[in-house]
Amino acid sequence: MKRIQYHHYGGPEVMRLEDFEPAPLGTGEVLVRVRAAAANPYDWRVRNGELKILTGRRFPRGMGYDFSGIVAAIGPGVTRLSIGDEVLGAAQLKASGAFAEAVVAAGRGVVKKPTQLSFEEAAAIPTVGSAALQSLVDKGRLTAGQSVFVHGCLGGVGRAAVQIASARGAAVVAGSCRASAMPHARACGVYPVVEFGSIPSILNGKFDIVLDTVGTLAPKTARTLLKPGGRIVDIVPSAGKLVRSLLPGNPYNVVLTQTKITDLDELARACAKGVLRLPIVQTVPLSHAIAALTELELNNTPKGGKLIVTAN
Repeated sequence: MKRIQYHHYGGPEVMRLEDFEPAPLGTGEVLVRVRAAAANPYDWRVRNGELKILTGRRFPRGMGYDFSGIVAAIGPGVTRLSIGDEVLGAAQLKASGAFAEAVVAAGRGVVKKPTQLSFEEAAAIPTVGSAALQSLVDKGRLTAGQSVFVHGCLGGVGRAAVQIASARGAAVVAGSCRASAMPHARACGVYPVVEFGSIPSILNGKFDIVLDTVGTLAPKTARTLLKPGGRIVDIVPSAGKLVRSLLPGNPYNVVLTQTKITDLDELARACAKGVLRLPIVQTVPLSHAIAALTELELNNTPKGGKLIVTAN
């Protein structure tokens, strides 16, 4: 089988489309014939070695985490899934390897795909959907009637967060983006919407949750936006941010996104009903994926939605 992999940490030049043999299935694991996989900035953060303390130094390593496809084999202890099931999910951190013709994943990170969704639509869900849901609900403790500010409201997680907040009854969903994209943000239901680097003082003290989806919102600025008792949530972890989040009385929270069956089921149902829409702006076959992944990483193009890699 084929997959995109690399033999040492580094930039996009280390990616290769090569033959590989899927690992034997362990307890609780499934082998999925990949139909589609979605790109996320997390993919190249791992490949660059930013998380090598967690991912280790065993090579070659596959690229990619989010996928959809058809279950081809099941390991011992798997009872929720059967061979032939159409599914979506995310590969495990150390294993990765979704940009491939097949991927081994933990069954606890895989759910059945709603029939209303294409494989491409399903592959776009796991990382951005889970990050948005866990940021707002688990860390932000969102309840109906609250006000939410999403820094980076038109990124993958930002778009999902705007829709999830609205669906859960947020009274106000405000946000920030590039000046040129502000009309589009308003069309998506974000109001008020402000420019990234110039958040006006009129918004001070207005929000129950301030969600930073790009990791660039200054802590002082985030605090000034909060109502008393509000919560700041950041999805781009670092050692300094983790330490800050542990300080007593600090409203700062860092999200380490986890793949949960309950979350994936909820997100998939929301997408199937049209409550959550995750736009796809480019689809490429596995044979052309390295060039597209490199362009996305280096130049952030295409903009406005997900890059999907298709296989089989």
